[in-house]
Parts: sequence; C-alpha cells; structure tokens
Amino acid sequence: MTLEEAQKTVDNWIKTYGVRYFSELTNMAVLTEEVGELARVMSRKYGDQSFKPGEKDNLDDEMADVLWVLICLANQTGVNLTEAFQKNLEKKTSRDKERHKNNPKL
Repeated sequence: MTLEEAQKTVDNWIKTYGVRYFSELTNMAVLTEEVGELARVMSRKYGDQSFKPGEKDNLDDEMADVLWVLICLANQTGVNLTEAFQKNLEKKTSRDKERHKNNPKL
C-alpha cells in the first residue's frame, strides 16, 4: 500500500465507520497519546523496564496506531504525505549526505 492509498483508505474508513474526523486539535492530542503508548512498549522491550502483568508486546499495533492518526491529520490539513515525504527525503539527503559518514561517534 502506498502512502496515497493509505490516505484514501483512512478517509474512506472515517466516512464509512467513523462518522467524521475528530478535530485537528483532538487528533493531535490522540497522536501524542499513541506515541506515548509506543514509547511504553519500546521502553519495556528495548529499555530497562519490564512488561507489567497483562501488558503485551504489541509494537506493531502501536506503530500502526501512530501512523493512523498521522494520516488522519494529513487528510484533515490537506497534506499529501507522498509529496511531503519525498521532499523531506530530498532535504535530508542534501543536508546530511556526508554528515553521518563523517561523524566519529558513529
């Protein structure tokens, strides 16, 4: 699935099952919440914390939740994620093509 297809799929789902998008500000808060849930799993799986009884290693699901809300925000604000990602990749390549190679910390 391409980013464009993902944006269309989310939009169709919202219009079919979700009634309407939450407000942009609400979705920003939801995105923050989902990133926190992703951070919790990461800290337990790769960090020093351990899973509590009943918690699941659902890293894939938490990443998908973050992506879902990000796509909702893109749809609501008129951002074409395919174009935005391409421009961002070009920016990073132009800016950082030698930077990481020359970083003695890496």
